[in-house]
Amino acid sequence: MTTGQALEPAIRVQGIGKSFKDLHVLRGVDLEVEAGSIFALLGSNGAGKTTLVRILSTLLKADSGTATVRGFDVGTEPGKVRESISLTGQFAAVDEVLTGRENLMLVARLRHLKSPAAIADDLLIRFSLTEAGNRKASTYSGGMRRRLDIAMSLIGNPPVVFLDEPTTGLDPQARVEVWQTIKQLADGGTTVLLTTQYLDEAEQLADRIAILHRGKIIQDGTLAELKQLLPPAKVDYVEKQPSLEEVFIALVSEAGEAGTADADRVDDKVAARKELR
Repeated sequence: MTTGQALEPAIRVQGIGKSFKDLHVLRGVDLEVEAGSIFALLGSNGAGKTTLVRILSTLLKADSGTATVRGFDVGTEPGKVRESISLTGQFAAVDEVLTGRENLMLVARLRHLKSPAAIADDLLIRFSLTEAGNRKASTYSGGMRRRLDIAMSLIGNPPVVFLDEPTTGLDPQARVEVWQTIKQLADGGTTVLLTTQYLDEAEQLADRIAILHRGKIIQDGTLAELKQLLPPAKVDYVEKQPSLEEVFIALVSEAGEAGTADADRVDDKVAARKELR
Protein backbone atom coordinates (compact mmCIF):
# COMPACT_ATOMS: atom_id res chain seq x y z
CA MET A 1 0.00 0.00 0.00
CA THR A 2 1.29 3.45 -0.86
CA THR A 3 1.50 6.32 1.60
CA GLY A 4 -1.44 7.99 -0.12
CA GLN A 5 -3.55 4.86 0.24
CA ALA A 6 -2.65 4.55 3.93
CA LEU A 7 -3.96 8.08 4.56
CA GLU A 8 -7.24 7.45 2.74
CA PRO A 9 -10.35 5.88 4.25
CA ALA A 10 -10.58 2.15 3.63
CA ILE A 11 -13.83 2.81 1.75
CA ARG A 12 -14.93 6.09 0.18
CA VAL A 13 -18.27 6.55 -1.59
CA GLN A 14 -19.16 9.80 -3.35
CA GLY A 15 -22.47 10.45 -5.06
CA ILE A 16 -23.21 6.83 -5.97
CA GLY A 17 -26.47 6.43 -7.84
CA LYS A 18 -28.13 3.31 -9.24
CA SER A 19 -31.47 2.71 -10.94
CA PHE A 20 -33.16 -0.34 -12.37
CA LYS A 21 -35.36 1.04 -15.18
CA ASP A 22 -37.77 3.39 -13.38
CA LEU A 23 -36.78 2.23 -9.87
CA HIS A 24 -34.24 4.58 -8.29
CA VAL A 25 -32.47 2.45 -5.68
CA LEU A 26 -29.51 4.69 -4.77
CA ARG A 27 -29.81 8.48 -5.05
CA GLY A 28 -26.36 9.95 -4.44
CA VAL A 29 -24.85 8.01 -1.54
CA ASP A 30 -21.83 9.45 0.30
CA LEU A 31 -19.92 7.72 3.09
CA GLU A 32 -16.42 7.00 4.39
CA VAL A 33 -15.19 4.02 6.39
CA GLU A 34 -12.01 4.22 8.46
CA ALA A 35 -9.53 1.36 8.23
CA GLY A 36 -9.84 -1.23 10.98
CA SER A 37 -13.34 -0.10 11.99
CA ILE A 38 -16.80 -1.65 11.91
CA PHE A 39 -19.19 0.50 9.89
CA ALA A 40 -22.88 -0.41 9.99
CA LEU A 41 -25.15 0.50 7.11
CA LEU A 42 -28.57 0.45 8.70
CA GLY A 43 -31.80 0.41 6.74
CA SER A 44 -35.12 -1.27 6.14
CA ASN A 45 -35.69 -3.89 3.45
CA GLY A 46 -35.44 -2.25 0.04
CA ALA A 47 -33.41 0.72 1.29
CA GLY A 48 -30.55 -0.11 -1.12
CA LYS A 49 -28.02 -1.71 1.25
CA THR A 50 -27.31 -4.80 -0.83
CA THR A 51 -27.15 -2.78 -4.05
CA LEU A 52 -24.44 -0.56 -2.56
CA VAL A 53 -22.45 -3.59 -1.34
CA ARG A 54 -22.68 -5.17 -4.79
CA ILE A 55 -21.31 -1.97 -6.34
CA LEU A 56 -18.45 -1.78 -3.82
CA SER A 57 -17.57 -5.43 -4.43
CA THR A 58 -17.52 -4.86 -8.24
CA LEU A 59 -20.52 -7.13 -8.89
CA LEU A 60 -22.61 -4.23 -10.16
CA LYS A 61 -21.78 -0.98 -11.95
CA ALA A 62 -23.02 2.33 -10.58
CA ASP A 63 -24.89 4.73 -12.86
CA SER A 64 -23.22 7.77 -11.31
CA GLY A 65 -20.69 8.75 -8.66
CA THR A 66 -17.40 7.18 -7.63
CA ALA A 67 -16.24 4.70 -5.00
CA THR A 68 -12.84 3.48 -3.87
CA VAL A 69 -11.74 0.58 -1.70
CA ARG A 70 -8.25 1.01 -0.21
CA GLY A 71 -7.64 3.70 -2.81
CA PHE A 72 -8.64 1.53 -5.80
CA ASP A 73 -11.53 2.72 -7.95
CA VAL A 74 -14.29 0.10 -8.12
CA GLY A 75 -15.15 1.11 -11.68
CA THR A 76 -11.71 1.36 -13.29
CA GLU A 77 -9.65 -0.99 -11.08
CA PRO A 78 -12.02 -3.88 -10.27
CA GLY A 79 -9.20 -6.45 -10.17
CA LYS A 80 -7.31 -4.51 -7.49
CA VAL A 81 -10.51 -4.08 -5.51
CA ARG A 82 -11.26 -7.81 -5.62
CA GLU A 83 -7.78 -8.57 -4.33
CA SER A 84 -8.51 -6.36 -1.31
CA ILE A 85 -11.96 -7.57 -0.30
CA SER A 86 -14.12 -10.48 0.70
CA LEU A 87 -17.91 -10.64 0.54
CA THR A 88 -20.25 -12.69 2.70
CA GLY A 89 -23.85 -12.58 1.51
CA GLN A 90 -27.12 -12.94 3.35
CA PHE A 91 -27.05 -16.73 3.24
CA ALA A 92 -24.15 -19.03 4.07
CA ALA A 93 -22.40 -20.25 0.91
CA VAL A 94 -20.88 -23.43 2.35
CA ASP A 95 -20.93 -26.78 0.58
CA GLU A 96 -22.98 -28.97 2.92
CA VAL A 97 -21.68 -32.21 1.38
CA LEU A 98 -18.14 -31.34 2.48
CA THR A 99 -16.83 -31.15 6.01
CA GLY A 100 -15.97 -27.81 7.53
CA ARG A 101 -12.28 -28.50 7.02
CA GLU A 102 -12.81 -29.56 3.39
CA ASN A 103 -14.75 -26.34 2.69
CA LEU A 104 -11.83 -24.28 3.93
CA MET A 105 -9.24 -26.31 2.05
CA LEU A 106 -11.25 -26.03 -1.17
CA VAL A 107 -11.26 -22.22 -1.01
CA ALA A 108 -7.54 -22.14 -0.17
CA ARG A 109 -6.81 -24.30 -3.22
CA LEU A 110 -9.01 -22.11 -5.44
CA ARG A 111 -6.95 -19.12 -4.28
CA HIS A 112 -3.76 -21.05 -5.16
CA LEU A 113 -2.42 -20.72 -1.61
CA LYS A 114 0.28 -22.94 -0.15
CA SER A 115 -0.51 -25.39 2.67
CA PRO A 116 -4.33 -25.40 2.41
CA ALA A 117 -4.57 -27.97 5.22
CA ALA A 118 -2.63 -25.73 7.60
CA ILE A 119 -4.76 -22.74 6.62
CA ALA A 120 -7.93 -24.73 7.29
CA ASP A 121 -6.73 -25.95 10.69
CA ASP A 122 -5.74 -22.43 11.71
CA LEU A 123 -9.16 -21.03 10.80
CA LEU A 124 -10.98 -23.87 12.55
CA ILE A 125 -9.12 -22.94 15.73
CA ARG A 126 -9.72 -19.21 15.22
CA PHE A 127 -13.46 -19.68 14.78
CA SER A 128 -13.88 -22.35 17.50
CA LEU A 129 -14.83 -25.04 14.99
CA THR A 130 -11.99 -27.53 15.54
CA GLU A 131 -14.18 -30.22 17.12
CA ALA A 132 -16.66 -29.94 14.24
CA GLY A 133 -14.00 -29.68 11.55
CA ASN A 134 -14.39 -33.26 10.30
CA ARG A 135 -18.18 -33.21 10.34
CA LYS A 136 -20.22 -32.45 7.25
CA ALA A 137 -21.38 -28.83 7.13
CA SER A 138 -24.95 -30.09 6.79
CA THR A 139 -24.81 -31.09 10.47
CA TYR A 140 -23.79 -27.58 11.64
CA SER A 141 -26.11 -25.24 13.49
CA GLY A 142 -26.99 -21.94 11.88
CA GLY A 143 -24.40 -20.07 13.91
CA MET A 144 -21.67 -22.62 13.14
CA ARG A 145 -22.48 -22.55 9.42
CA ARG A 146 -22.32 -18.77 9.42
CA ARG A 147 -18.98 -18.76 11.26
CA LEU A 148 -17.62 -21.25 8.72
CA ASP A 149 -18.89 -19.02 5.90
CA ILE A 150 -17.07 -16.00 7.36
CA ALA A 151 -13.93 -18.10 7.92
CA MET A 152 -13.99 -19.13 4.26
CA SER A 153 -14.24 -15.48 3.22
CA LEU A 154 -11.11 -14.63 5.22
CA ILE A 155 -8.81 -17.04 3.42
CA GLY A 156 -6.06 -14.94 1.91
CA ASN A 157 -6.40 -12.30 4.66
CA PRO A 158 -8.45 -9.66 2.83
CA PRO A 159 -8.11 -6.28 4.57
CA VAL A 160 -11.74 -5.30 3.84
CA VAL A 161 -14.76 -7.53 4.48
CA PHE A 162 -18.35 -6.87 3.41
CA LEU A 163 -20.96 -8.63 5.53
CA ASP A 164 -24.42 -8.31 4.00
CA GLU A 165 -26.97 -8.98 6.76
CA PRO A 166 -24.85 -11.77 8.27
CA THR A 167 -27.32 -12.78 11.00
CA THR A 168 -30.47 -13.05 8.90
CA GLY A 169 -32.52 -16.02 10.07
CA LEU A 170 -30.29 -16.90 13.02
CA ASP A 171 -31.53 -17.55 16.54
CA PRO A 172 -30.39 -15.22 19.37
CA GLN A 173 -27.51 -17.46 20.51
CA ALA A 174 -26.21 -17.87 16.95
CA ARG A 175 -26.41 -14.11 16.43
CA VAL A 176 -24.24 -13.52 19.49
CA GLU A 177 -21.68 -16.03 18.15
CA VAL A 178 -21.50 -14.15 14.84
CA TRP A 179 -21.23 -10.81 16.67
CA GLN A 180 -18.22 -12.12 18.58
CA THR A 181 -16.63 -13.22 15.31
CA ILE A 182 -17.15 -9.78 13.74
CA LYS A 183 -15.62 -8.05 16.76
CA GLN A 184 -12.59 -10.33 16.50
CA LEU A 185 -12.15 -9.34 12.85
CA ALA A 186 -12.01 -5.65 13.71
CA ASP A 187 -9.71 -6.30 16.68
CA GLY A 188 -7.32 -7.92 14.20
CA GLY A 189 -7.29 -4.82 11.99
CA THR A 190 -9.84 -5.90 9.37
CA THR A 191 -12.19 -3.21 8.05
CA VAL A 192 -15.79 -4.41 8.21
CA LEU A 193 -18.73 -2.88 6.37
CA LEU A 194 -21.83 -4.48 7.82
CA THR A 195 -25.33 -4.09 6.41
CA THR A 196 -28.20 -4.84 8.74
CA GLN A 197 -31.82 -4.07 9.45
CA TYR A 198 -31.39 -5.06 13.10
CA LEU A 199 -30.97 -1.98 15.28
CA ASP A 200 -29.48 -3.87 18.22
CA GLU A 201 -26.86 -5.37 15.90
CA ALA A 202 -25.66 -1.94 14.80
CA GLU A 203 -25.76 -0.74 18.38
CA GLN A 204 -23.67 -3.66 19.63
CA LEU A 205 -21.04 -3.73 16.88
CA ALA A 206 -20.54 -0.49 15.00
CA ASP A 207 -17.96 2.23 15.48
CA ARG A 208 -20.02 4.37 13.11
CA ILE A 209 -23.55 3.98 11.79
CA ALA A 210 -25.11 5.34 8.60
CA ILE A 211 -28.87 5.23 8.11
CA LEU A 212 -29.85 4.53 4.51
CA HIS A 213 -33.44 5.40 3.63
CA ARG A 214 -34.99 5.49 0.16
CA GLY A 215 -31.57 5.39 -1.46
CA LYS A 216 -30.00 8.22 0.55
CA ILE A 217 -27.86 8.44 3.68
CA ILE A 218 -30.05 10.52 5.96
CA GLN A 219 -27.66 10.48 8.92
CA ASP A 220 -24.15 9.24 9.71
CA GLY A 221 -22.29 9.24 13.00
CA THR A 222 -21.25 7.34 16.08
CA LEU A 223 -23.93 5.86 18.31
CA ALA A 224 -23.41 8.69 20.80
CA GLU A 225 -23.73 11.32 18.06
CA LEU A 226 -26.94 9.78 16.74
CA LYS A 227 -28.44 9.67 20.22
CA GLN A 228 -27.76 13.38 20.58
CA LEU A 229 -30.22 14.04 17.74
CA LEU A 230 -33.07 13.36 20.14
CA PRO A 231 -33.36 15.01 23.56
CA PRO A 232 -33.25 12.65 26.56
CA ALA A 233 -36.63 11.70 27.97
CA LYS A 234 -37.24 12.67 31.60
CA VAL A 235 -39.21 10.28 33.76
CA ASP A 236 -39.48 10.97 37.49
CA TYR A 237 -36.43 13.21 37.32
CA VAL A 238 -34.31 10.46 35.75
CA GLU A 239 -32.87 11.16 32.31
CA LYS A 240 -33.35 8.41 29.75
CA GLN A 241 -31.11 8.54 26.68
CA PRO A 242 -32.94 7.79 23.41
CA SER A 243 -32.29 4.33 22.01
CA LEU A 244 -30.94 3.77 18.50
CA GLU A 245 -34.40 2.46 17.60
CA GLU A 246 -36.00 5.79 18.56
CA VAL A 247 -33.36 7.70 16.58
CA PHE A 248 -33.84 5.47 13.51
CA ILE A 249 -37.66 5.75 13.53
CA ALA A 250 -37.57 9.52 14.01
CA LEU A 251 -35.06 10.04 11.18
CA VAL A 252 -36.81 7.72 8.74
CA SER A 253 -40.23 9.24 9.52
CA GLU A 254 -38.89 12.75 8.98
CA ALA A 255 -37.19 11.78 5.73
CA GLY A 256 -40.38 10.17 4.49
CA GLU A 257 -42.45 13.30 5.19
CA ALA A 258 -40.05 15.90 3.86
CA GLY A 259 -37.74 13.93 1.54
CA THR A 260 -34.67 15.34 3.27
CA ALA A 261 -32.21 14.44 6.01
CA ASP A 262 -32.15 17.73 7.89
CA ALA A 263 -31.12 16.71 11.42
CA ASP A 264 -32.01 20.13 12.88
CA ARG A 265 -35.58 19.77 11.71
CA VAL A 266 -35.78 16.33 13.29
CA ASP A 267 -34.53 17.74 16.58
CA ASP A 268 -36.97 20.68 16.48
CA LYS A 269 -39.94 18.47 15.68
CA VAL A 270 -39.18 16.02 18.49
CA ALA A 271 -38.64 18.86 20.96
CA ALA A 272 -41.93 20.50 19.96
CA ARG A 273 -43.84 17.29 20.44
CA LYS A 274 -42.40 16.83 23.91
CA GLU A 275 -43.41 20.40 24.86
CA LEU A 276 -46.98 19.73 23.75
CA ARG A 277 -47.09 16.72 26.04
